[in-house]
Amino acid sequence: MIKDIKSLRKRLKAGAARGINYEKLTDEAVSLGLFNPGWYEEHYGRTFSSNVEAFKDYVRKSRFAPVNPSPAFDTETYHRTYMDVFHGQVSPLLHYLLHGKQEGRTYAPYAPRWAPRNALRPEREVTPEAGKLKVAACLHIFYDDFIDRFAQALNEFPIELDVLLTLASEELVAHAKRTFGQHPKVKNLEIRVVPNRGRNFGPMLVEYAEILQEYDLFCHLHSKKSLYSGKEQTQWADYLTEYLLRDPAVAAGILNSFAEDDELGVYYPTTFWMMPTWVNHLTMNTPYMRKWEEELDLHHNSGFLSYPAGGMFWARPHALKDLLSKHWAYEDFPEEPLPNDGSMLHALERVVGNVAEKRGYKEFFYYPPTGQFTRDYSYIFSSYQGAGLEQHLPAIQAHECISFDVFDTLVRREYTVPDYAKLKLGQQLVDSGRVRSAKAFVDIRNEAELTLRKQANFKGDVDIRNIYKEVGKTLGISDHDATRLMQEEFELDLKMIQAKNEMVELFNHLGSIGHKLWVISDTYYTRGQVGLMLKKAGVSVPYRLMVSSAEQKRKDNGTMWHMVKQDLADEGIQRHLHIGDNVVADAQLPGDLGFKTFHILHPMDKWKALGFPDVLQGDDALDETQILKWGKLVSQVGRNPFIGE
Repeated sequence: MIKDIKSLRKRLKAGAARGINYEKLTDEAVSLGLFNPGWYEEHYGRTFSSNVEAFKDYVRKSRFAPVNPSPAFDTETYHRTYMDVFHGQVSPLLHYLLHGKQEGRTYAPYAPRWAPRNALRPEREVTPEAGKLKVAACLHIFYDDFIDRFAQALNEFPIELDVLLTLASEELVAHAKRTFGQHPKVKNLEIRVVPNRGRNFGPMLVEYAEILQEYDLFCHLHSKKSLYSGKEQTQWADYLTEYLLRDPAVAAGILNSFAEDDELGVYYPTTFWMMPTWVNHLTMNTPYMRKWEEELDLHHNSGFLSYPAGGMFWARPHALKDLLSKHWAYEDFPEEPLPNDGSMLHALERVVGNVAEKRGYKEFFYYPPTGQFTRDYSYIFSSYQGAGLEQHLPAIQAHECISFDVFDTLVRREYTVPDYAKLKLGQQLVDSGRVRSAKAFVDIRNEAELTLRKQANFKGDVDIRNIYKEVGKTLGISDHDATRLMQEEFELDLKMIQAKNEMVELFNHLGSIGHKLWVISDTYYTRGQVGLMLKKAGVSVPYRLMVSSAEQKRKDNGTMWHMVKQDLADEGIQRHLHIGDNVVADAQLPGDLGFKTFHILHPMDKWKALGFPDVLQGDDALDETQILKWGKLVSQVGRNPFIGE
């Protein structure tokens, strides 16, 4: 099969000269009901000269985008089912016609995974107003082959524009001048050779921030490659290039939308469909986000958010004035090498929309499966849509060993807020005259925990028993009385612990049919205390319990995952899956180490996904009136981690 895919990929590059008869394949696809030219044209807003040209358009795009040839065939399902076809960068329907059918591979009908709650309906041919816009494409090119890629993308761009290039070396200049200097869509060309610093944002801001403010609109792209299975993959870059520059119907829709609505400030296609479910999140970038928010006076963002993943977008310069009007130098950006995530540049792409919103502008997006423009950002939660765990059960059961997080995965708190038990304990201490306020006690309690972490140089973890010894010193009480307070905090928390019923049922089911079950938690609670919480939640099958306070290793810094990896190897376990709600600790970090993960929504994330108001944030998280008003609702909504149950 792999040999067939490699051969097909070569033939696709060579086209009909190597034996791909598109006329015959188009007729076959139409006769089988798998390609509907009229539906395809209407769905994606384009008119083609023939059925064959429409089919070729589908074949090219479906290598990297979830476009569908008809209601009878779902491109994304085929790619996800047969990852060899995806990694081979081959069109699903083309593969099915040439090889898949004979190999017994199956396909599924088009099944929408998400639909915009509102749709923008711009014309798909440039209007006179849009045609008058002064437009620039600001392109950063590190890899030589992207000179031709971007030039080809401009071939069908609906209006003329200026091209502002930043190149990674002098060796690229001659090729770039020759290619763009003679391009019929390029009015003016500017080229600057730049150092390898600041990735794509540094060159754009240092070299062109002032110039870009002279335009009505600009598009920012850069050369991007990814590696899967040891070979070059360009699907993500192809996807972004297609829906930012190359597709003429989409490009016309972008320009017309900006021309028609002065409130629109930033555009980008919805996140690349093969990215992890949790990619639309702050991930490891929280401290860098906070610095940008402080520096640019932006509103605070937390958890999931819409942003141009990959750092490519269209913008109205005035919408990004806070960035473009600042004097930038390359020294403002970190030197290479940079991590895969967690840097000021990864945070910068996450604040682009926020910068525009500060000036009163809105973001809009293009969603390829439905061929629609929209301002609906709920696409960021589309991977969490579903009726429940049943649809995922076969994939979960395929693993020999399944590990689970505890808090907000197997158990939930009645009022959601983790510090509520501390606040309630503080209220008792106020009544006895030991502290001036409940919030003051929470500060004392959390400061004691932080003190111990600092003393340990943030290595390992802390134990609640030691935390309360430190609390005892502050309150001037004996170790015995401090232990009683520790037990009281635990019992207050235990009283509010409830099951996430569907998750506990899954856990017990897996245990009953013979799966090895591990429970892994970052917590200051002891192993025995966590065990009591799980027992209260209804866990009734055997499991191995690993808690950071006992293991002195944590998930959120990777040390626990290194231990787990070694333990799996020692036990000869090859098929392991981890399930949890924390994006970094339960998904991103283990994923980076090669673990298979299944991320579920935290109750607050589900609350946000459903469009409910921001609650229990900042000072409200320790305001008992707010906790009692919203906490139970959030907890109940988040009981089932899926949207649409």
